Amino acid sequence: MRLRATIRTLRVPALVLLGALGLSGCAEVRYLAQAAGGQLDLLRRARPLDDARQDPALSTETRRKLNLAAQVRAFAVAPPDQGGLGLPDHGSFRTYVDVGRPSVVWNVFSAPEFSVALDTSCFPVAGCVAYRGYFNEAQAQADAAARRAAGRDVVVGGVSAYSTLGYLKDPLLSTMLLYPDATLIRTVIHELSHPSVYVAGDTVFNESYATAVEEEGMRRWLAAHGTPALREADQLAQSRHTDFEALLLDARAQLEALYAQSGLTDDERRTRKAGVLQGVQTRYAALKASWGGYAGYDAFFARGINNASLGAVAAYAALVPDFEALLARVNGDIGAFITAARACGARPQAERAACLWGG
Repeated sequence: MRLRATIRTLRVPALVLLGALGLSGCAEVRYLAQAAGGQLDLLRRARPLDDARQDPALSTETRRKLNLAAQVRAFAVAPPDQGGLGLPDHGSFRTYVDVGRPSVVWNVFSAPEFSVALDTSCFPVAGCVAYRGYFNEAQAQADAAARRAAGRDVVVGGVSAYSTLGYLKDPLLSTMLLYPDATLIRTVIHELSHPSVYVAGDTVFNESYATAVEEEGMRRWLAAHGTPALREADQLAQSRHTDFEALLLDARAQLEALYAQSGLTDDERRTRKAGVLQGVQTRYAALKASWGGYAGYDAFFARGINNASLGAVAAYAALVPDFEALLARVNGDIGAFITAARACGARPQAERAACLWGG
């Protein structure tokens, strides 16, 4: 899913948690312990959604959003001939957990000083992923501090939802309910799409696929169930997101070109890099003014713009147009789309983008 008002959409495919069982060494064992402990805590506290919705202590707004999430889930897994998307039903989002904190996980991204390529961590089963996820913010910040001390560009972002790819029955999380209805609808569809296609080690492919399903799912939801207010809110949010994403992807391209230049000293690279990053902040201020002062992206910029944050944006956006082209080629048939996406995912990484276009 594309980045929106915060880094809430940077998620941890829990194959990392499962794959971490094969790790060795003290640091890896500590990472595994917190990951497994956090996941088990969620499963332990999950209660049936129907029970949660009838809890008299639940606020009216929370109950309304849980009802909405349940409706979207039913829509996402219902067959197309019954008006749904026909996504595989792995039993997720039938339970609910009040997480008790603003994020369920905090993801740490890092990159070298002079590269927009994200550092990766590699695990059995999951392959290599471009972040590490922590259920405890202090542990995430400690990891980030160690990476900064080693000279890396680093960003830490809170996550509202993630998928265990069908290996576990993911609960709905209170963190998912903190956002507007349009975002909640998109998040439910996005997360439910992940189990249908997953390519170990290819975050861009996986997230771009899920975003394409999200976009099509939201289009169909709005056509079948949308109100004028919901359509307007989603359209406005998407317009802002497009502007935001274009700004950051342009800055990433500028830095990528800068780092590729030969003959520059490190001090020259640092000076020019600082100029590009300052330009992003200036352009964001102008963009924000054009939005009438909308401040939904302020938290993202407050974390600092650097190679890591720009690399994270690209990781979740690069192949979305390619997947949308594939979906158009199969005339919007989600089943055929999933089958074709799996086939492309089985190809060598260098061939996947061309495959999505029929190559």
